[in-house]
Amino acid sequence: MIKKGSLTGLLLFGIFFGAGNLIFPPTLGVLSGENFWPAISGFVLSGVGIAVLTLIIGTLNPKGYVDEISRKIAPWFATVYLVALYLSIGPFFAIPRTATTAYEVGIAPLLATNSQWGLLIFTAVYFIAAYLISLNPSKILDLVGRILTPVFALLIVVLVILGATKYGSSSPAAASATYVTSAFGTGFLEGYNTLDALASVAFSVIAVETMNQLGFASKKEYVSTIWIVGIVVALGFSALYIGLGFLGNHFPIPAEVMASETNKGVYVLSQATQAIFGSTAQIFLAIMVTMTCFTTTVGLIVSTSEFFVKTFPQLGYKVYATLFTLIGFGIANIGLSAIISYSVPVLQILYPITIAIVLLVIVNRLVPLSKIGMQLTISLVTIIAFATIIADQFKLEGIHQVIQALPFAEASLPWLVPAVVGILFSICMPDGQTTEEFTLE
Repeated sequence: MIKKGSLTGLLLFGIFFGAGNLIFPPTLGVLSGENFWPAISGFVLSGVGIAVLTLIIGTLNPKGYVDEISRKIAPWFATVYLVALYLSIGPFFAIPRTATTAYEVGIAPLLATNSQWGLLIFTAVYFIAAYLISLNPSKILDLVGRILTPVFALLIVVLVILGATKYGSSSPAAASATYVTSAFGTGFLEGYNTLDALASVAFSVIAVETMNQLGFASKKEYVSTIWIVGIVVALGFSALYIGLGFLGNHFPIPAEVMASETNKGVYVLSQATQAIFGSTAQIFLAIMVTMTCFTTTVGLIVSTSEFFVKTFPQLGYKVYATLFTLIGFGIANIGLSAIISYSVPVLQILYPITIAIVLLVIVNRLVPLSKIGMQLTISLVTIIAFATIIADQFKLEGIHQVIQALPFAEASLPWLVPAVVGILFSICMPDGQTTEEFTLE
């Protein structure tokens, strides 16, 4: 049981490990300054805790979240939500981000001048190769991903340990304004950027398929193994995030870089690698980060295309793969900082809904819940999430004040108490329904 859980956990760690897992922790470390520990605590809670819990809950139902959402809320809502989710972890955010991260962390530091042409040429070659492989994904790519990702993660661990030894005694820079007013809440929101909780909804299907191949004698063994998987993934990512954040928090950054639009996480990774291992290490870093991001890109093109073929079979797999590759290529060329900037509002809508769905599934495994009550809960969370973004984007002070009056709004969780109230309301209503028991196949 422990062996099966550990093997599956390491596999999922490799699947999850991508661009966002690299760049956001050191960025947080730089910007949080003296408020690093509350900030990284919020980051780990949303980037690891919620992601792993989402994975575990999804894995408990072999039919996945589409079944849970369809029965508890509505089939149409399941379709709309999952389409938005797959587009987020696919062509609009995650796919282009892997390409731009590979370029900015690995390739750009090797170039004499970091021009838009360099990014364009790199992403053109990158996406052509990813597209060709996605048309006929092979087990070789999967094996390469399973080998490269753990090796790269190990190298990051070595970088973190050596970096902490070398720079750990230096003082952090002053915290940015958002980390001064709400370090935990800002860190919690930054954890959204990893996309891991959203990816957990999709990857829970992969976890089920992988675990079914291992074979289980009983439901008890299956459930116990799932929790072992969650612990392995949680420990791995928590250690990685805290280590990378600590490195970013103490790595010396020139004032002109701090004042510029340069992505601070990218800067720390590249400069720390060269400072610790020497300038030639940048070549090795370029190869490793590019290959690691590349396998993730192909996997996302394949999984997103397969979802859309299954949901909307009017178009074939090749059409979807072509479309998503072209969208990813186009968005990748607006640059990493721009991708992160425009993705934030969408993630601040999808994440609360995802967390609310997971809470409903957990509670409904313990007590009967009213379907109307569950629909009301998701509606409340969705309205608050949309209202928060609309108020921020259009500077609507009245709506902003209403949102801020809600409990935990300062911790970036204004939807939490309404979600809990909705769940309590669901328990009290008479038309309660229990979740279906699953059977091992």
